[in-house]
Amino acid sequence: MADSERLDELHRRLTELWRHLDLAAKEKRIAELDALMARPDFWDDPEAAARLGKERERLTAEVEAWKRLEAQLEDCRVAWELGEEEGDEELVREAQEQLEAVARGVREMELRTMLGGPHDPGDAIVAINAGAGGTEAQDWAQMLLRMYLRWAEKHGFEVEIVDELPGEEAGVKNVTFTVSGPYAYGYLKAEEGVHRLVRISPFDAQARRHTSFASVSVYPEAEEDVAVEIDEKDLRVDVFRASGAGGQHVNRTESAVRITHLPTGIVVTCQSERSQHKNRSNAMRVLKARLLDLERRKREEELEAQMSEKREIAWGSQIRSYILQPYRKIKDHRTGLEEGDVDRVLDGDLDPFMEAYLLRAAGAAEPAANGAASP
Repeated sequence: MADSERLDELHRRLTELWRHLDLAAKEKRIAELDALMARPDFWDDPEAAARLGKERERLTAEVEAWKRLEAQLEDCRVAWELGEEEGDEELVREAQEQLEAVARGVREMELRTMLGGPHDPGDAIVAINAGAGGTEAQDWAQMLLRMYLRWAEKHGFEVEIVDELPGEEAGVKNVTFTVSGPYAYGYLKAEEGVHRLVRISPFDAQARRHTSFASVSVYPEAEEDVAVEIDEKDLRVDVFRASGAGGQHVNRTESAVRITHLPTGIVVTCQSERSQHKNRSNAMRVLKARLLDLERRKREEELEAQMSEKREIAWGSQIRSYILQPYRKIKDHRTGLEEGDVDRVLDGDLDPFMEAYLLRAAGAAEPAANGAASP
């Protein structure tokens, strides 16, 4: 496709995105929020104010992202036309490079149109648990943690470790963290399931090949105004000294909190803060999200049972395999997508796998569906 045609095509796609994402209505909502935030009594209810502020931040980021792409596309058009007129090959080449960046941005925004779930635009809570296998599995859980932290960093998301239980020799037994940013849950829900690693073990003196498993659970973080009935009588709260390197305040006082929800058996632990009060608040935040997720899963299972298409969610039914020996390949078993550059994926380049999952979930036969032709 010629550059002029690509420019026109990207402009058409941007115009469709403005309509599809209803950005005009979101601009109107931003103006309404600005008027509310200008009122002198706005901060009388700090929780409501914080919630509205977060809503404005999310809407503004979405609208500004579109406008930024539109401005970049216009810059591309001007630079390309000027380069063509003056025969400036370097200017044309720079315009082509910028055009590639715009195309990637448009593609990412198009993917967000597939994130229509009620929780997709919000933050996520991620829990990684090492499977059977001791140090091997715990090291694999640590590798997955690094992979998600790198992915979040590349997307400008904020991450907070809520709870982490180190392994005896290496890695982690389990870790829970929050990821805050636009559509964090919408993207990360693609990672839920069992992840399998095949490699020559660095912990095996005989250099034998080992298979390790770790499970990844992803929960949408509940909004403050979402009603979740939690009776204090249903909770058992234990406090204890946080684990980790000694000598710090956090290890000398009983600041860590473990909350058990007796009716469901859900246990949540938080020990990342120095304050017991903050750890309890964070633990309740995670508990609220898990209870909401439990209710969501129950509804989904009832619907799937009615349709006789109940999905199997079981240990060993891995969603993705990371093979480092005897060859190097990562394969997603849900979408069939394969990637040979293992190091790049483990360094956080998960977007192709998330994209393939979203396309499959949306019922798209190929990436060009819904007018989202690959550039």
